[in-house]
Amino acid sequence: MALHVRGVLLPDDEVRDLWLVGDRVTFEPVPGAETVADGGFILPGLVDAHCHIGIARGGTPITSLDQARALARTDRDAGVLAIRDAGSPYPYPELEDEPDLPRLARAGRHVAPPKRYLRDIGVEVGAAEVAATVAAQAAAGNGWVKLVGDWIDRGVGDLAPAWDADTMTAAVAAAHAAGVRAAVHTFSESAVEIMVRAGVDSVEHGTGLSLDLIDLMARQGTALIPTMINIRTFGRIADQARPKFPGYADHMLALRDRFPQVVRAAYEAGVPIYVGTDAGGGIDHGLAVEEMLLLHEQAGMSRLDVLAAASWGARAWLGFPGLIEGGLADLAIYPEDPRRDLNALRTP
Repeated sequence: MALHVRGVLLPDDEVRDLWLVGDRVTFEPVPGAETVADGGFILPGLVDAHCHIGIARGGTPITSLDQARALARTDRDAGVLAIRDAGSPYPYPELEDEPDLPRLARAGRHVAPPKRYLRDIGVEVGAAEVAATVAAQAAAGNGWVKLVGDWIDRGVGDLAPAWDADTMTAAVAAAHAAGVRAAVHTFSESAVEIMVRAGVDSVEHGTGLSLDLIDLMARQGTALIPTMINIRTFGRIADQARPKFPGYADHMLALRDRFPQVVRAAYEAGVPIYVGTDAGGGIDHGLAVEEMLLLHEQAGMSRLDVLAAASWGARAWLGFPGLIEGGLADLAIYPEDPRRDLNALRTP
């Protein structure tokens, strides 16, 4: 069966007719196609570029494909038709081709330092094993590896890099040698500097970024996925940590408070920014629009640039063709123009 839709195609801003045949789109008329939408604004399906459908609410690993399906459908129903799963303790390559789920770009399990990350989520290894573990997790995903660049070090009482700088640099090189891109979780100033200078492909969170590093990211094309909705939880994290680690608590609050200005500086410098919620664990699924609103309202990104960061731009970055001849037939239609008000995205 072929389907037909008509509306204002974004970002082209012109009324177009699209025919959807299987999972592909064509601009050539298909006789007998069923018209399923006539009017509204057509957007290439949204992307959550930092999501975890392998982690249940509360930070525990899922235990079945059905759990992953349910989480992915929550995102799908919010208009998200492509997900980059930034690390999953549960493998689910079978879901990549399920037609009613979002497209999946996947990392394997997080590569993390011993006893310094969320329990049961990552593969925890010492420095000597990092490069080999990266290679193994590259094979477990479909194009990405996720590195844990820092976490609290209880002996220090604050955030600290996961491993020494040489090991972290070698981890990025190992990912590239395996033919995949490397994403790194970082909160601290020291870890993000090591990883950006090592040539990591994407910085997740990036609260510790300096202006010098932002300029380097812009020159290198290093992406930033701010997960601003997650950074808002730093107050709760600080409250829980303060009795034992007051320095860490103060540091987390300082990172939270300066972060909107960090993201604004990255945006103004031309750093590629994409929408990611960090759903799974402490963040519910289906909140991509909330992240988009934060990028616009707190970081000063224009509505059109936020749309690109969550739609056609993010899809191109992940390798999912947009609404072009022969591209993927992944689209959402909105009755109101999201370029005027991003809240229109709440009703796909």
